[in-house]
Amino acid sequence: MFVLTVAACGEDDTPSAEDEVESTDAAAQQSQSAAETTATEEGPDEPTPEPAAEESEQVTSTEGLRIAYLSGSSANTWYASSREQMQRIADENGIEMVEFDAAFDPAAQTAQLQDVIASGEYDGVIVAAVNGPGLIPDIEDALAQGIQIVVLNTVVGDDLAEGAPQVEGIAASSLAPPVENGERMGELTVQACEGIDPCRVVYLYGIKGFPLDVALKEGFDNVLARNPSVNIVAEGEGQYLGPEGGINAIQDILIAQPEFDVVMGADQSIQGVEIVLGDEDMDDVKLIGLGGSITGLQAVAEGRWFGVVFGAPGSEGANAMNAMILALTEGTFSGGINPLANVTDNGLVTAENVDQFTGQWDG
Repeated sequence: MFVLTVAACGEDDTPSAEDEVESTDAAAQQSQSAAETTATEEGPDEPTPEPAAEESEQVTSTEGLRIAYLSGSSANTWYASSREQMQRIADENGIEMVEFDAAFDPAAQTAQLQDVIASGEYDGVIVAAVNGPGLIPDIEDALAQGIQIVVLNTVVGDDLAEGAPQVEGIAASSLAPPVENGERMGELTVQACEGIDPCRVVYLYGIKGFPLDVALKEGFDNVLARNPSVNIVAEGEGQYLGPEGGINAIQDILIAQPEFDVVMGADQSIQGVEIVLGDEDMDDVKLIGLGGSITGLQAVAEGRWFGVVFGAPGSEGANAMNAMILALTEGTFSGGINPLANVTDNGLVTAENVDQFTGQWDG
């Protein structure tokens, strides 16, 4: 069995990635159920592991296995953390992992998956989908040809609140349900708005229309519907690729909406927002990041940001590769694996508890 641990320590005692996300070296120990992986408890609705489809060929050793990793974007630092942990575990087990970069282009990712299937060279595919529903026909084709599929980070299906696999035959999905993360974003925003009525919020999408962002906004709106004093007064788009997206978005917003109390967006975007608002002497605006990066946690600890919603991309990657190995070597399906199932304070990080979190990606 591969054992996953997510460390909880202060900034001055940060362990290495290898300490945070551990796996055993012996493939023989994989006979334990994947449901035993730390933080996979999903409650009574969690699907029980089931045998792999008969079409999938089981192997007795991981040596020589070839796995395709379909990344949503190789330039995205969140996915880089997942890739690092997947690569580490692949190397430890003699597995070749080949990365395909979709650069957030759904058509490119569809073509990549089709090429992987047509090549006949891969035993499994780990996919961080740009457009999950759009990939379903090709995923079903891959499954029919005996290729194991594990979903990473984003839902492949129509139910954006569901973390378990939604396509029959998928071995596992390693992700926190995005609607739940959106609700976490809303809850932290409500905390930031305490004592402000009305509270004017700027909401930054990562990529507007991207299924992940649709789900996040759905969860966010669910919470704001119960808190009528909290209002979105402007929206923008940060692109998930660094501070520049946040800089551009907030500069455009300031022209039409120069007054607001809170800005909510991905950690990368909020880094850019902080720069612009600092130049504008708007230090009283409360900043909230999505992702819980090392950079974001430091900003919370230093009092520059109000808070962050924690995420665990390293854990997601480790769980995905471990689940793939179990599917290929034992025919064990791991179902939905939520790395945030048991996270401290539901992953809502503020100055009061920031020392209990350790970031798994740079931001």
